Order: sequence, then structure tokens, then C-alpha cells
Amino acid sequence: MGLLRKMGYSNARHYHGGMAGWIEAGGAVEAAPSGAPSRRSAAPEPPRFESRSALARSDGSRRRRANAIVDGLERLQTRQLFLLWLAMVLVLGVTYWLAAAAGSGLSAGGVPVGLDAHGLGTAIYFSFVTATSLGYGDVVPLGFVRVFAVVEAVAGLLAFGAVVSKFVSRRQDEIVREIHRVTFEERLDRVQSNLHLVLSELQAIAGLCADVQVEHDRLRARLESAAMVFAAEMRAVHDLLYRPQQVPDEGVLEAILASLAAALRQLADLLSCLPAEMRGSSMLDRACRRLARLATEICGECVPRSYAPALTVWMDRIQETARGIGG
Repeated sequence: MGLLRKMGYSNARHYHGGMAGWIEAGGAVEAAPSGAPSRRSAAPEPPRFESRSALARSDGSRRRRANAIVDGLERLQTRQLFLLWLAMVLVLGVTYWLAAAAGSGLSAGGVPVGLDAHGLGTAIYFSFVTATSLGYGDVVPLGFVRVFAVVEAVAGLLAFGAVVSKFVSRRQDEIVREIHRVTFEERLDRVQSNLHLVLSELQAIAGLCADVQVEHDRLRARLESAAMVFAAEMRAVHDLLYRPQQVPDEGVLEAILASLAAALRQLADLLSCLPAEMRGSSMLDRACRRLARLATEICGECVPRSYAPALTVWMDRIQETARGIGG
């Protein structure tokens, strides 16, 4: 209320609903006297971001140009980098030599280098020394040529570092490829060994099914374990055909497919002769459904790559055998 009176309002009273509630209720409002200071301030101007946006765009363009230069150097081969470095040395050597006509250039032993053949050799020598950052000090730049010398020293270091990184990365790539090859071969050997173990285990379980003295609970647990391992190896073979990091030899792949088909056939025969009290295991059902789902995707026309006819025969046989397992 005191604030309203200071603003020049003489007929001001307290209303619990506030000014907005008073006006909404239809109450009379006294106009402000002329010359009274207005409390309504002008709407604040929106902040201006033009300068910041322009600065951000300029910084982004500089970063893009720098990244483009670095990416271009990375794409160059080692020979191309060396030729680029050699061309820079020769071009700047000629520049140092021609700068003698402008009163600048090089000085050897306190004597300016002239525009003759000896002077050209001295300029190219100085360019090589500058690019390699040796700096013997027998030849020094004069005048504005010092700027070119500084630029050449920096560019020479960058080019030399790029060449060294090319050599290091090439060696690293060779080591990584060798590691991948060894790992891939070990993975193939492990898949073949596990499939042979699964086949042997299924054959052993099939021989025990006819023995009435064997406890069915122990036999069921053994069969469930073998089926789960078999499903994991089926996933490995599926990934080998659909997402191959490296294509195995046809002989190795044929051996894996043959073992897989034999294990599937043994499992199908075992499931058909299981006693009734051993059926109905949820873990065994899940493993069999997973095996059937993966095996139905292994066929000569399903896999993305084209294989030899002998391999496609094994794939079709695997798919045909797996149809009666998942049910």
C-alpha cells in the first residue's frame, strides 16, 4: 500500500485478492496521476547471440579445416608422404635461392649466397638441414626468409612424425592381423573339439537310456547339460556362417558341418526314444527350440555367402534334421 501511495495513488485500500482479483470482481480502479512514475518497465530485449554464433561458426570451420588436413595426411601412403616432404624441401630451397634477388636470402660464413649454381646447392642444403631440424648454423636465413625457415621446420617435423606413425601403424596392423588369425584358428579348433565332445556325450546318454538301473534324474541332468553346450556351439557355427570375421578353409568348415549334422542326428534319435518320465524338462525344451531355430537358418540358400556344393549339402542336411527337434 505504501508503494502505491508513493506512486501517487490517493484512494488505495488493501484487498486480499490482490489487484488482479479486484479488477476481476469489477472494482473501480483509479487512474494514475499525470507525471507519476510508471513501474512498468520496458520488455527486456532478447539476448543477441549473433556474435557468439558467428564466433562458433568460425571456430567450427577452423576445426573442420584442421581435421580435413589431418585426415588427408592420414590417407596418404608412406611413399606419398615422403615425396610430399621432398617436394617441400626442393621448392623452399629454390625459394631461398631466389630470395637473394630481393636482398634477403641466405648467408654462408657471413657472405650472402649468390644466384649461381653454388648458391642453389647451398640453398637446397639449407632446406634439407632445416626440414630435418639439424641446424648446423653454417648457413643462416636473412630477412623475410626466416619466416619460410620456421614454417619449413614445423612442416618437416609434422611430415616426419606422420611417416614414423605410418611405419608404426603398419607394424601394429600386421601384429593385429596375426593375432586375429591365431584367435580365429583357435576358435575353429575349439568348436570342432566341443562338437566331438557333445556327440560323444549324446552317444553315451543314448546307451544309458536302455539301462533301467540308471536314475532318470541324473540322466536328465546330463542330457540337459549336453543340450545347453550343444546350443552354444550351434550359435558359434551360426555366427561363423552369418557374421564371419574371416572365412575358414572349406575343409575345416566341412568337418565342422559334418560334426554338427552327426550331433543333431544323434540328438533327434535320443529324443525319440526317451522314456516318458524324462520328457517335459523346461531346460531341455528351451535348448532344443534354440537348436532348431538356429539350425533352420543354416541352409545352402539361407546363408549370405556362396559356398561349395559339398558344403551346401551338409547345410541342407542340418536344416532337415533340425525340423523334428524343436517340436
